[in-house]
Amino acid sequence: MRLKQKTLCILLLVFTAHVSIAQVIGPVNEKETDTTQKLYYIVKGDTIPREFINLDEVVLLNKLKFNSKKDRRRYLILRRKTRKVYPFAKLAAERLTTMSERLSEFPEKRQRRTYTKRVQKYIEEEFSEKLKKLTHTEGQILVKLIHRQTGHTAFELVKELRTGWRAFWYNTTASLFEISLKEEYQPFSKKEDYIIEDVLERSFQSNILERQAPAFKIDYLDLTEHWNNNTVEN
Repeated sequence: MRLKQKTLCILLLVFTAHVSIAQVIGPVNEKETDTTQKLYYIVKGDTIPREFINLDEVVLLNKLKFNSKKDRRRYLILRRKTRKVYPFAKLAAERLTTMSERLSEFPEKRQRRTYTKRVQKYIEEEFSEKLKKLTHTEGQILVKLIHRQTGHTAFELVKELRTGWRAFWYNTTASLFEISLKEEYQPFSKKEDYIIEDVLERSFQSNILERQAPAFKIDYLDLTEHWNNNTVEN
């Protein structure tokens, strides 16, 4: 139990308007007397200046279909666990950005070290009990999502914040519970990661989770097409 709690606690170290338009034809150009050009949308016979319409990209999601009860159960389990740990990964990205910006303000190494320890202590006090309650599967998903949101593996973050030896030791300890801090998020090559991405996109659109852009580009439509054309289960 102590090893499991230690493994999950190390994850603390890394936390340092829609407008629907029907029957749109356009946009069209219209020259005014001052020779400037304006773009208009024609909506049901009315012309509306483009600058009055703020269009966000909307991804149309297919209805979920499962080949078996086992696949459905697998998806629902991943959905529950992903929704549970995503806020921690989002927080990790926010804390990392804030800490990086603040560290650049300190010219001396001693000042940067003091600030880093202060941030770590604050996060440990706020989230340690919650992270201790994660299962090893939830820990695995969290490590992947940390990579999705920060662009760095948990191992790299620990190594940067602590030392290479500690990062190696933490990773060895975590491996006892089938958690690798070096795990990367690879939705194009790993089926489970694709399912996690699907869960995230649906949760974002349902306002169940707050969207935060990933550290690297993930095109959900390309990803879905890739797996629809891929008959090999990973």
